[in-house]
Amino acid sequence: MEDNIFDKIEEVDLKKKMEESYIDYAMSVIAARALPDVRDGLKPVQRRVLYSMIELNNGPDKPHRKCARIVGDTMGKYHPHGDSSIYGALVNMAQEWNTRYPLVDGHGNFGSEDGDGPAAMRYTEARLSKISMEMLADINKDTVDFEPNFDETEKEPVVLPSRYPNLLVNGTSGIAVGMATNIPPHNLREVVDAVVKIMDNRILEDRDTEIEEIMGIVKAPDFPTGGVILGTRGVEEAYRTGRGKIRVRAVTNIETLPNGKSQIIVTELPYMVNKAKLIEKIADLHKEKRIDGITDLRDESNREGTRVVIELRRDANANVILNQLYKHTQMQDTFGVIMLALVDGQPKVLSLLDMLKCYIAHQEDVVTRRTKYDLNKAEERDHILQGLLIAQDHIDEVIQIIRSSQTPQISKDRLIERFGLTDVQAQAIIDMRLRALTGLEHEKLEAEHQELLKKIAELKAILADEKRLLGVIRSELLVIKDKYGDDRRSKIGYDEFDISMEDMIPRENTIIAMTNLGYIKRMTVDNFKAQNRGGRGIKGMQTIEEDFIADLLMTTTHHYVMFFTNFGRVYRLKAYEIPEAGRTARGTAIINLLQLAPEEKISAIIPVKDYEKDDNLFMVTRKGIVKKTPILEYSNVRKNGLAAINLREDDELIEVKVTNADSEIFLVTRDGMCIRFKETDVRNTGRTSMGVIGMTLSDNDEIVGMQLDHQGDSLLIVSENGMGKRTSMDEFTVQHRGGKGVKCYKITEKTGYVIGVKAVTDENEIMMITTEGIIIQIRMDDVSQLGRITSGVKLINLDAGVTVAQIAKVREKVSDGNQEFDDVDDAMEDVSKPSEVDQEEDDDPAEEHITMPEETEEDE
Repeated sequence: MEDNIFDKIEEVDLKKKMEESYIDYAMSVIAARALPDVRDGLKPVQRRVLYSMIELNNGPDKPHRKCARIVGDTMGKYHPHGDSSIYGALVNMAQEWNTRYPLVDGHGNFGSEDGDGPAAMRYTEARLSKISMEMLADINKDTVDFEPNFDETEKEPVVLPSRYPNLLVNGTSGIAVGMATNIPPHNLREVVDAVVKIMDNRILEDRDTEIEEIMGIVKAPDFPTGGVILGTRGVEEAYRTGRGKIRVRAVTNIETLPNGKSQIIVTELPYMVNKAKLIEKIADLHKEKRIDGITDLRDESNREGTRVVIELRRDANANVILNQLYKHTQMQDTFGVIMLALVDGQPKVLSLLDMLKCYIAHQEDVVTRRTKYDLNKAEERDHILQGLLIAQDHIDEVIQIIRSSQTPQISKDRLIERFGLTDVQAQAIIDMRLRALTGLEHEKLEAEHQELLKKIAELKAILADEKRLLGVIRSELLVIKDKYGDDRRSKIGYDEFDISMEDMIPRENTIIAMTNLGYIKRMTVDNFKAQNRGGRGIKGMQTIEEDFIADLLMTTTHHYVMFFTNFGRVYRLKAYEIPEAGRTARGTAIINLLQLAPEEKISAIIPVKDYEKDDNLFMVTRKGIVKKTPILEYSNVRKNGLAAINLREDDELIEVKVTNADSEIFLVTRDGMCIRFKETDVRNTGRTSMGVIGMTLSDNDEIVGMQLDHQGDSLLIVSENGMGKRTSMDEFTVQHRGGKGVKCYKITEKTGYVIGVKAVTDENEIMMITTEGIIIQIRMDDVSQLGRITSGVKLINLDAGVTVAQIAKVREKVSDGNQEFDDVDDAMEDVSKPSEVDQEEDDDPAEEHITMPEETEEDE
């Protein structure tokens, strides 16, 4: 007996057997579990769940069904694995923070961004979402192949028709054996536009599409949780090669509280970041003293959206702490893109263009098969109609044949023989109801026949012409785009290490506006138009209580903007790095952009295109100290700023201008005094020097503005109550620096103190901004030119308690001395003209900066 047992033992090579088994397992995981199909972007379990739901008639117009029922059907019919994996796939397709366009409409507890798990499947309910019906559209029209299920009792689809590019739109992730996929989600509108572009090139121009054309449409992924994608270098690499790294940063805002403390508000997180774990990590970093300065940390998120509040100590630098959070936590995260999908059952890393081409090929197949199905059905129906119409034309004879026949089969045979019908037509005539004998029914049959003939011709034309076929796909995609498309959630930010980002920014004139409380924004120049003197103005900016616009300047998007602070430090940004906003928007707090110390405020803003060796920065403080330093000393501004001037304890920097040795300086005080002296009276000093006395001030007086002689031919002096006048520069004699100056404005109770000064010509226009944010633009040829010791005329009508906060000069054309340019950059491109270098010369618009915002508060 034992010998018989041993005779049945088969010796195998264990190494070889393990290799074979492991390869079989690996291929099963790769092809039938972990990786999506390039055509519909779904893994088998997802496809089976969606198909089970449509089989259950569980569409968006039907009531929700228990998830346990859906899971049970999927497991019993198509997916012989554990219920937890099926339910997990179902839940994932219903979670809005995981799936960009959810394919399942869940009802009940489906988990949260904090990592909370969903309720058990016996408690939750689900149905197909509206967009998932587009995934399954026309599946019953032989559009895709079906294969037997695991026990060959049912048929399941090999792939779904997928009427939109789901693989790119919703993305996917999966770990197979020896390979993984991680495809980010994208915006439906952008992806559809890219597919349409490829088809348009084939339809209209008979050419292939370059990937550059597509990357101009699909700019970057679009994550369901939003966030900011830093730069496009990683995105472009991923789109070209199928692999790349995308850095995503949380959306944050630094707010200043009334008690002087700052707090960081986090409103959007990078994709797939667990909010609860992030908060826990921040708390741990604070406990370990790796991040110092956090006093409170709380989660205020609700149904409206994410809101994590990080309160800081009064003396903490909010920007420094924010950068530490980016470095040590998942507030800045990297999304590793691996665009791996199954193409004809084989795993393949694809570029963006490859994916779209595979999708179009799938749609050509789907629409071709659908068209053939529709054509076949139309021809079958028309064939029957032709028989019915023959019968109606010979109705008496047909009735006689049927009545005289013993059985239906005999009547069929006689009809076929008499009228040359087919078996199907003869059967239809026998089955015809008596009502079909009426004249109205005859007309209906004839109309249906003619309609079918048109439809058949159209369907045959589609099948005969690839361009018409592509046109059908194109029009159906555009309908889906209009129906389900939405705006981008993830913004594309600027990566300081990605120089190529600059090429994407258009070169155009722009207005930079900043309020007294430190909100800044960038606006287009077409937001404003000139008005007559004495008008009411237009609403210029939404401000909060006790805030007003303090600084306004014109520059171009690619110029540097240097920020000088009351502490005597300088910071620098490119103009395009300042977020753009509408005319009435408040803007972004400047502490979100610059690493300012507590109590540090911007006192001067100056745009610079290039750092030229002949140019100097000329500075003036509130107490009348002036300083001149070569601009080259400020060419390497660090992220945390650079010392610009050494200040006395009770003094502040109020204004900065670019000069080039032949300028004459005008300083005007709050009490209406003015001094004019040559720039050469002030020798060049180093970056951290203190400077020299520019004007001797009387008690309680202070400097409100500085202008240069070549900026205009007269001085516009404006008082806080809206009065103003122009005085010729010739009325001010050149003195030595350090004097008391001469009277330039008559101060009365009606005028109030001097608020600002600008050097102007008749062609200039001035923007005046009130403490309520009202802006009026005035032509200078409307303003009277009067003597030194006068008060001038009313420039703007003010309500009670409202004063003028700021004035700024505006020019929409830039002159190079011979020719006018409509665009600043047109003039700037000719570098042979030194006067065009930095927009500080002549009547160049870039000179419109800066006075200290605190002047208005003191005057009030």
